Amino acid sequence: MAKSSKLTVMISSRCDDNFPVNKTGQPLSKIRKELKDEIEELEVFGKKVFEVWINEETPPQGGNWDSWDVCLQAVKNCDILIALSNGNAGWANEVGDIGICHAELMTGFSQAPGKVRLISLGNISTLNIPAGQRNLRFQEYVSTQSLFRGGNITTIDDLKIRVKEALHEALINLAQAGVREASKGRFHSGQALDWSRLDFRARQHEMHHVLRDAMRQRSGSSDDSQHLIVKLGSSEILFVPHAIPAALSVGPAMEMVGQPFLHDYELSSTLNKSRGGPVHIIACHKTASETQATKMLGFPDATVVAAPFGIFVADNIQKVQFAFIVNCRDEANTRHGVQRFFEWLTQNREDALLIARAKARARIVRAIAKEQAL
Repeated sequence: MAKSSKLTVMISSRCDDNFPVNKTGQPLSKIRKELKDEIEELEVFGKKVFEVWINEETPPQGGNWDSWDVCLQAVKNCDILIALSNGNAGWANEVGDIGICHAELMTGFSQAPGKVRLISLGNISTLNIPAGQRNLRFQEYVSTQSLFRGGNITTIDDLKIRVKEALHEALINLAQAGVREASKGRFHSGQALDWSRLDFRARQHEMHHVLRDAMRQRSGSSDDSQHLIVKLGSSEILFVPHAIPAALSVGPAMEMVGQPFLHDYELSSTLNKSRGGPVHIIACHKTASETQATKMLGFPDATVVAAPFGIFVADNIQKVQFAFIVNCRDEANTRHGVQRFFEWLTQNREDALLIARAKARARIVRAIAKEQAL
């Protein structure tokens, strides 16, 4: 990230393409220069707070740098990335390569998705030529990302308003995220130290209580005979909270949770035909690895994802799903981990897949429960 006394905003777009695409349109490079001037004039308490990076005004770099390197390094260095996308992937060296606009957005999203704001200018047509195929890949990539877009934009004035709205929204969100990070504190003091002083059973109780409460307070969540029902979209999913009160490598702590999905059939009475689950959420006092996650599942052939909140595991055969929320050292860290888990589900559209697997798991669980009752 940038370390200057100002926030660095990078505006990414095609340079020579006109917007709007008609006789009155202007090159996007000209619009970017105007936006740069307007944004850099903004003040807070009489002081300017933004500097804007656009490639048109970047000085030449050393001989070991090409323009591709310079643009991607700017993406990594900026505090806020605003991508103006008209569906044109940008230039590339080879037929099968991705374009520079595609690379900039992909780099920003993979490095720090919270700082990326995408403003859609519509999509250019994709012709059956190499550039058209490159643009099609870019448009398909953009369609899979859950990014700030705003409404339809038809004029340059609309575009400038939308950029400033995106900048305002990014400032609020990133500031609030910074406050949440600061509130987490250190592990050797405060509540984290208090939790470390507890024995396994007492620490597990605290972790479980906070984990459950964080999910219970989500909009649409409810209790059903002490079981936690969380609403994702229009679907109700049974989430089961657990807590491992030490490192996963500590056998006695791990055994307190075991393989909880082996007992899913005992929850079948909670799973009516419209509900999915169970999905197991496991608060981990320390870290967790992909190897430890697959060991809990019992076999490696599954979807295993390391994410900012911890590890997510989905077995696409038995439809078992569970997530490790790591570093649950105190209440703030635990709540933040839950928040990041649900944000990850939404941002990557994994929520729809989780729902589908959860409903399939519910059918499996009801079938097993029926067999057990015979």
